[in-house]
Amino acid sequence: MSDAERNPLEEAEDGETEMKEEEYPDYSEEEENQGGETEEKAGAALDEVVARFQEELTEEPQEITMSMISLQGRPPTDSQSIMSENSPTTRKESEHSLQGGSSSTLSSSYDYDLEMTSSEEKLVTSLQKKTAQMPAEEPGQERVSEPVKGKGDETKEYLTSTCEKRKKRSPKPAPGRTRWCPSATMTWKFGWNSSLPVYYIRDEKQRVLLYASAHTAVIYNVFKNDQHHLMGHPNVISCMCVSEDRRWIATADKGPNCLLIIWDSFTGIPVHTIFDSCPEGDGIRAIAITRDAKYLATISDAEIQKVCIWRWTLAAETPACTLDLPKEYGFQNYLIFNPTNNKELVSNSKIQAIYYLWYEEREMLIHSAPLLTEKTFNKHVGKFSQSIFHLNLTQVLSATLEGKLVVWDVYRPPLSASASPALPYMKPCKLVHLQKEGITVLTTVDSYIVTGDVKGNIKFYDCTLSIIYWFSNFKLSSIRTLSFSKTPATPPTEKSNYPSDCTLKGDLFVVRNFIIGTSDAIVYHLKADETKLEKLLIEPKEAICAIACHPYQPLITIGSFCGMIKVWDYRKKRYLFSRVFEKGLGIQSLTYNPEGDLLGAGFTEGTVYILDAMSLENGIPEPFKYSRTSVTHISFSHNSQYMATADANFTVAVYIVKVRNSQRVWEYLARLRSHRQSIRSLLFGVHLDSNEPRLLSLGRDRLLIEYNLLQSYKNHLEVLDIHQTDQGNYPTCMIWYPHSPRNSSCSSPTAATKKTLLGPVYGSPMEQIQVLPVKTAIELQRRYLVFINRDKVGLQILPIDGNPHKTCAIVCHPNGTAGWPSPIMATTSSRPEDRICRALEAAVSLGGEDLIPFYGLVSGGREGKFYRELEDYFYYSQLRSQGIDTMEARKVSEHICLSEVPFVMRAIGFYPSEEKIDDMFNEIKFSEYVDTGEVIDKINLPDFLKVYLNHRPPFGNTMSAIQESFDILGYTNSEGKKVIRREDFLKLLLTKGEHMTEEELSDCFATLLGLNPEGWKSEPAASSLKGPEVRLEEELPDEITAEIFVTDILGLSIAPGFAQDAEVSEGPRDV
Repeated sequence: MSDAERNPLEEAEDGETEMKEEEYPDYSEEEENQGGETEEKAGAALDEVVARFQEELTEEPQEITMSMISLQGRPPTDSQSIMSENSPTTRKESEHSLQGGSSSTLSSSYDYDLEMTSSEEKLVTSLQKKTAQMPAEEPGQERVSEPVKGKGDETKEYLTSTCEKRKKRSPKPAPGRTRWCPSATMTWKFGWNSSLPVYYIRDEKQRVLLYASAHTAVIYNVFKNDQHHLMGHPNVISCMCVSEDRRWIATADKGPNCLLIIWDSFTGIPVHTIFDSCPEGDGIRAIAITRDAKYLATISDAEIQKVCIWRWTLAAETPACTLDLPKEYGFQNYLIFNPTNNKELVSNSKIQAIYYLWYEEREMLIHSAPLLTEKTFNKHVGKFSQSIFHLNLTQVLSATLEGKLVVWDVYRPPLSASASPALPYMKPCKLVHLQKEGITVLTTVDSYIVTGDVKGNIKFYDCTLSIIYWFSNFKLSSIRTLSFSKTPATPPTEKSNYPSDCTLKGDLFVVRNFIIGTSDAIVYHLKADETKLEKLLIEPKEAICAIACHPYQPLITIGSFCGMIKVWDYRKKRYLFSRVFEKGLGIQSLTYNPEGDLLGAGFTEGTVYILDAMSLENGIPEPFKYSRTSVTHISFSHNSQYMATADANFTVAVYIVKVRNSQRVWEYLARLRSHRQSIRSLLFGVHLDSNEPRLLSLGRDRLLIEYNLLQSYKNHLEVLDIHQTDQGNYPTCMIWYPHSPRNSSCSSPTAATKKTLLGPVYGSPMEQIQVLPVKTAIELQRRYLVFINRDKVGLQILPIDGNPHKTCAIVCHPNGTAGWPSPIMATTSSRPEDRICRALEAAVSLGGEDLIPFYGLVSGGREGKFYRELEDYFYYSQLRSQGIDTMEARKVSEHICLSEVPFVMRAIGFYPSEEKIDDMFNEIKFSEYVDTGEVIDKINLPDFLKVYLNHRPPFGNTMSAIQESFDILGYTNSEGKKVIRREDFLKLLLTKGEHMTEEELSDCFATLLGLNPEGWKSEPAASSLKGPEVRLEEELPDEITAEIFVTDILGLSIAPGFAQDAEVSEGPRDV
């Protein structure tokens, strides 16, 4: 291997150098008398890395952007586009990349001391030598990096090409997409993924951990209670690993557009990203890094798993070699390199262990997967958990959930120049029944082989598998991960308190400090010198599905399916207190009352608790149990006199405060199964005339129901009003829109639709919304709405008017949430930071005034084909309303009458229902009624464009929605397709929904099928070619599929590469 291919991270024999605490890690200079041999070992590859990092050291923004990988820097998908067409063209990709998870690194560094091995000192020394020769910059002068000779130029070309490829991969955002706010950043992550390991990054003076939380890797300083987020993955992190020196972190995810990212743990900057690690989009299931951090190995999560080895230090975008594994091997979920030979690996699934040998020169990866059955040793083996290389270097050990170790002998043939050399292999040689408990973790440290088991025991063995010491008195749950400190154990002294081992000699058991992660989501630190166990993280072991914020204090309460309620101070990021309920009581919903002294808790089995907010003790003698299903919503009235709950059985229950023996007590009032589908929102309000509470519920059945609390009595809940919200779309949530002088009509007590507006569009509908409360009169001048959809949380400036610049969002749950909608809460203590508000206000100002922000929501913008056609249709409509055959002078106006609005809407591809048309008419008619008292009967082009953008489907017309209708209305024919018979199709149009008359139906099909070129009675003087005598049985097929309906009947085109989520649009057709 040439010097140019050598890894700049290779070990040297020099000592370690500490890094000082400064804004950036200040790499201390090595002595100038380092020999030339060190420089030769680093070789040209060192220059390559220097070139890649030099821009970071010189703080050149564009080059930093190239090396940084964030969510905003990777190509968005159709469902994840976060940048709209209306974004200013001067904004570059670098602006979005810089705001990713590493942005905080650019302004602040970690506060913990960093140590470097000798191999890192070589890299740092060379970096310093090269940067020291750069001329000092003058004040106000832009700093420009000197070009680096040799490999540096190639690396710069690589970075440039990577940036260009990223741009090419980014599809043009669809109209209606809103944009990302650079200041909406994550400040804290609550919880961690207990299925992934926790790593011990730093020890001694500071205790720093690395763990995964959803799509983010978190570096957590325990002593300083500080988190640094490594953000950039679009999906939940599926696996991660760290180098032996804890310098380099590799993380991977699985899902669409999966990424493999390598981070520098000293700076938190991503130094390399592999975009196409899994072209099939399956993601990574297991990952490993060599001891010298030179190579990475991955195993994909596909049905046919692929093993890849990556030369990441050479900025390679393709693997050095690959190997496809047969399905018979099972899903390989654990992978590790040989610590002494970076060409050897071992992996295992539950049923198969595999040994690999990489012939780098031949770019071959040879594997051996010997079959192991119960007949091999005439004993039951059990399922494999983890595998490692034995300390004797000639064997492999595989642990099983039966407490046994399978010992494999590894045969490595000598290198041969022949065309068919002998292949390496491993074979089972021994089955050791090591312990009774199933082994879940198997690792090595110093001269010990270490196991963790399902009973929470941690045992240390020597190379002969003789027990040396064990920890069994801590009563831990099943061990998930063990991570030992990088710092060697302190030699014993007179003051040491090391325990004695269990050998006959009774020597002191000296071992490094280590981290323990358990299945109940608790992370412990064990200090071996004192045999002292300390809890570092205590998190729910199951999914979090309920949160609540205190109305006045900076407290956030989290509820989990495991029955834990945990209270945090979210300003100080400090855990305060918690309560764990008995087994079987999972938390489903949480809500504080307006005074903040009570906390309502709904459970998965139907129980409702009212708790003291400060102690979590029961506030009522016995919990309420009036539901047999999960309690999904809890709400208190403004005066805390009523509490209402909704459950998964579509039932609303109401509880009331009564005075008994001079004490206020909660009593059950009544319940009613008022909805036919799931209840999406439960909301208390206030009657404007009496200040009495009013209660409303909103269901997926499109019903908004108000209850009469004053007329309700024991076991009878009176319904006051029922209102249908929509014909086709189901609602997801509701809130009270804040009253303001500029929007007086919102105070009306009726349930009539007053306005339809385009909300934040980030790939999926909003699931929960909250208006941020205010504490001062000044804050009333600008109100904010916080929302959450499937995977993002965002902020919206009020009032909503469809302007896409008034919103921003950030990914919080990339895989969405299971079951009920994600909870979201906001209080007066949680106002957004001023910088976020200022950034959002700046985005609105930069986005332009009047119609400028809205032009970007249509294809081509103001000068595009769509808008030009809209102008033409707008003026054609005036000609049509005045009559085509008239010889009188034309009156060209800036307005059209309201009766022409539906025709223009349909002409540009939006087909509203009659109900939608009535809503648009009412919205236009009464738009100025509050201010002037006049009813509007005409509309100009700018207002028409806003109405169109706010009323059209935000995600377009998709084949999946049309196919869903055919699945419901049709039947499965002999070819397995969902179809509707022609007779049934016509009958549905004539009898169901907004049914048509026979004359309307005939005219409509005459136009659609090209039999009436003038359109559906577009002109009174035009006569239909066939009129009502059109024989539809001759024009329509016997069976109609969704594709036939879209393409042959409606004349729409389907996007190439048809899929269920493909968008349908107007296109050319043959007639």
